[in-house]
Amino acid sequence: MNLLLTLTALLLSYALGSIPTGLWLGLWLRKIDIREHGSKNIGATNTMRVLGKKLGAIALAGDVAKGIVPVVLLARLGTWEHLPLACGLAAILGHTFSLFLKFNGGKGVATSTGVFLALAPIPMLAGAVVFAIVVAATRMVSAGSVSGAAAVCLAAFLAPLSVPVRVVAVAVAALVMVKHRSNIKRILRGEENKI
Repeated sequence: MNLLLTLTALLLSYALGSIPTGLWLGLWLRKIDIREHGSKNIGATNTMRVLGKKLGAIALAGDVAKGIVPVVLLARLGTWEHLPLACGLAAILGHTFSLFLKFNGGKGVATSTGVFLALAPIPMLAGAVVFAIVVAATRMVSAGSVSGAAAVCLAAFLAPLSVPVRVVAVAVAALVMVKHRSNIKRILRGEENKI
């Protein structure tokens, strides 16, 4: 294992994950800081609410790509067998604890989606179906995100995946739930924003 190349892949993955796509779109194209509007989150949902569907879709695509590129491309820099998984995790941590935002960031759902699309597409598909059903039923993206993350975690144990992938699926689901704790409280109080 070439340690320098492995570290380079991990650092590049973290830096790519750190790019606050929705925030930068708002600042560059509309001179709007989305952290001052809507839910004040930097993710695609708030980008859509504040900047519109088109820029929201671009932010979503960018955030998903931040998860796919490290797993599929950056991990090729090294030869460690678990480097794709480690690069994916680095990208998710970059999004949630962004280098560009004083280690604050988004909730990690879209970037995690990209990572698991590349690493474990069948569990990710299960999570996407659960997400869509919950959002359709509740009109709450946060409820869909938490439910989808739990579904990916469960499906990871039902699919023929390695132990490290299953461990990361559990860790990412826990991270998504922790990052959504204020949303969960609002859901329980019946005060959560709907689309």
